[in-house]
Amino acid sequence: MTVAALAGCGVPEIGLPGPPLPPEQVIQVAPLHGAREVRASAPVVVSVADGRLERVRVVRAGDVRRRPLAGRMSADGLRWRPVDDAVLEVASKYRVDAVAIDRHGRRIARHTSFTTVVPEHRFIGFFRPEHGAVVGAGMIVSFDFDRAIADRAAVERAIRVTARPPVKVVGHWFGDRRVDFRPRTYWKPGTEVVVRIRLRGVKAAPGAYGIQHRTVRFTVARRQVSIVDAAAYTMTVYRDHRVLATLPVTAGAPHTPTYNGKMVVMARHEVTRMDGATVGFGAEYDIPDVPHALRLTTSGTFLHGNYWAPRRTFGSVNTSHGCIGLYDAQGGGVPTPARWFFDNSLVGDVVQVVNSTDRTVAPHNGLGGWNLSWAQWQAGSALR
Repeated sequence: MTVAALAGCGVPEIGLPGPPLPPEQVIQVAPLHGAREVRASAPVVVSVADGRLERVRVVRAGDVRRRPLAGRMSADGLRWRPVDDAVLEVASKYRVDAVAIDRHGRRIARHTSFTTVVPEHRFIGFFRPEHGAVVGAGMIVSFDFDRAIADRAAVERAIRVTARPPVKVVGHWFGDRRVDFRPRTYWKPGTEVVVRIRLRGVKAAPGAYGIQHRTVRFTVARRQVSIVDAAAYTMTVYRDHRVLATLPVTAGAPHTPTYNGKMVVMARHEVTRMDGATVGFGAEYDIPDVPHALRLTTSGTFLHGNYWAPRRTFGSVNTSHGCIGLYDAQGGGVPTPARWFFDNSLVGDVVQVVNSTDRTVAPHNGLGGWNLSWAQWQAGSALR
């Protein structure tokens, strides 16, 4: 199963010996993507049948030091395993990022995740951003719980988000497994945010008690808001209210328009796969090496480099399946607008789309909470 599914991509590569195989056929990962209740003693293996692995990184979400799981590559580059004394931790979510080179020299990326077993009668919240992160001013603190939460007020009360300089921060529930926290407006640059998680012993539902007691800190570096005008085919990048650049883009085509509204950069990938089959577009596209990709929604909207469309496309016509494309070169190794924007972007930066024909992105789709008014946001708190 793939996780890097998106909109906005196009034509098969030309001049190569046949279409590239899907990443899940090139790069095998165990445990499987999305696996839950994985034993701490379960083997973690990343392998390729042909070609070679270029890099593998396995990281526990929320790790204070962001230390990857220690591992080693086989001499032939076909397999990666943890070293003998490296073990998984219980009640943890792990992310696997692997890049391989296939037999024809094409770079292919795969991103998966799995969750280890949570002790019986316990619940845990997987959160973002990670401890020590440096983020953009649009960052929203988000918790996803592994069990349904019946007593939302008790859980929300046990998570305290404070800032220096001080600002009021309020929680908002999206269903019974997710709560997000944000201030009324974007964070002020230079703000230091502290998230105190005091869930140990908190009863969230009959027989389900929290096990987390930790403090997470992150810093807001700057305010960067990029306005994508889908009708004008441009993106204007504002850094701390000053225009940094105006770049030509291609957004969603008339029959597959890009969402309007404010979206927050959730993740950055130097290269990733975009597969139309995973977002309802069937076999319309499957591109294994999309460069400079910034994830904007959970449903698969990205702002990414595009090397397959003619350069004249950018700034003149909308051609994607919903993503926002910037001109790029295959492999992403030379200066291009996409590379510049990627290098100048942080998780937590805001991308706002205007003048598209689509609806406004849902507030629970990615970190879309800025599309709710302050009154609407506060109404979603269990402590009101």
